[in-house]
Amino acid sequence: MSIKHLLVAALLQVFALSGCQAVKNSPATEQAADEGAASAVNEAELRSIAGDAYTYGYPVVEAYKTLYAQAVDQGGPNFKAPFNQIGNTANVFTPKDTAIITPNSDTPYSFVWMDLRAEPLVLTLPPIENKRYYSVQLIDLYTHNFAYLGTRTTGDKGGNYMIAGPDWNGEKPASVKAVIRSESSIAYAIYRTQLLNAKDLRHVRAIQKGYKVRTLSAFLGKPAPAAASPIDWPKSAANAADSLAFFRYLNFMLQFAPTVPSEHDVMVRFAKIGVGRGLPFDERSLSPAMRKVLEDGMADGKAQFVEFKKTQLDTRKLTSGDLFGTREHLNNHYMYRYAAAALGIFGNSAEEALYPGYFLDAAGQPLNAAAARYTLHFDKDKLPPANAFWSLTMYDGKSKLLVANPLNRYLINSSMLGQLKRDRDGGLTLYVQKDSPGKDKVSNWLPAPDGPFYAFLRVYLPKQEMLSGQWRQPPMVAAE
Repeated sequence: MSIKHLLVAALLQVFALSGCQAVKNSPATEQAADEGAASAVNEAELRSIAGDAYTYGYPVVEAYKTLYAQAVDQGGPNFKAPFNQIGNTANVFTPKDTAIITPNSDTPYSFVWMDLRAEPLVLTLPPIENKRYYSVQLIDLYTHNFAYLGTRTTGDKGGNYMIAGPDWNGEKPASVKAVIRSESSIAYAIYRTQLLNAKDLRHVRAIQKGYKVRTLSAFLGKPAPAAASPIDWPKSAANAADSLAFFRYLNFMLQFAPTVPSEHDVMVRFAKIGVGRGLPFDERSLSPAMRKVLEDGMADGKAQFVEFKKTQLDTRKLTSGDLFGTREHLNNHYMYRYAAAALGIFGNSAEEALYPGYFLDAAGQPLNAAAARYTLHFDKDKLPPANAFWSLTMYDGKSKLLVANPLNRYLINSSMLGQLKRDRDGGLTLYVQKDSPGKDKVSNWLPAPDGPFYAFLRVYLPKQEMLSGQWRQPPMVAAE
């Protein structure tokens, strides 16, 4: 049944109930008024559902943009590799990379979009030196980080690890160290390999060559099972989150994500507007009235995120550690997933990395390098506490991408400490502005755009004092 028919049926049911009562107790004019009131109540409910469905589905639709760009659009500039094959990036991110907003430029990436419908995949990791951080972040279509491989979780000895979809029921081969389950039959693996310095890139490339991805049948040398049915991938739209096509993309993605028990009631509610696994959605067939209801609901969802960011994130009541993680960690707080996707989709879980953000200065004003120059000061022995490394990365406030600049410097990180100038007392002051602070300070300059910006402090394998909140990030201060 189309969403148009669902609405009509719902309205008719409400109208019939109110109309029957009106015939008995009220004149015709009062009956019409009752019907109008019932319609308004129903529209309010549908608008509320649309807003909640938008909040729920935003990260799923945003994830599709990356999936399409990296694994489907073979002629596109951001294509990495077909499904079930690994795509390595031999260089760090620059402003020319646009597939992922708020990208990390510390670690060259490798990417695998996994189609687990026919059989599991086996990811093989090579041994790696213990001074170098690396990780494989495993993400389902809901954008939950359902598991990790690498330095923190599996160590530096390497090994074979099997990723299985929700419908697989086989046995673990003896040569596989662990079987890891994904809630969705399409999943994503992001590999991060630490780049120690500019001369280190050849070592990173050698490590990347050791990352192997094979189907279970290929790994075991056995015949492959029947192939899964072909997928007709809809062309990704840059404005998918801003039009009613959003719900069509959401329904498309949900076919690969079976409903979990904790979301049964949620999906029953969403079905009232035609959103759900296996439901059709055609925004072109909607009536003008229904279009307005859904569009208003989407606007409500966006407004709720703006308020959430203002009251919870800008004030640092919540951190990136609250926004990224497993389903159990997020506990179905859908606004957390929305905020994570809007500000830096596919971010790490807290124990893997924390991302204290800078959106406001010390006085509570939005960061804008067209209007002010800023400093960020770390007291002596108060640098970000990391067991691996830390970095501060600049982003354009409008595009959410890296900022082009004459130094080609997009971040300052802990591996650069030997090149930075310390204050007389041993502290460290960074200069965050659009123009050079002068030759004596350029080593500590993080170039900003000529306009609004934000920055993220990434701390990999944060120490306990950061996880507990004992260490607090210093503020960004506008220079007088």
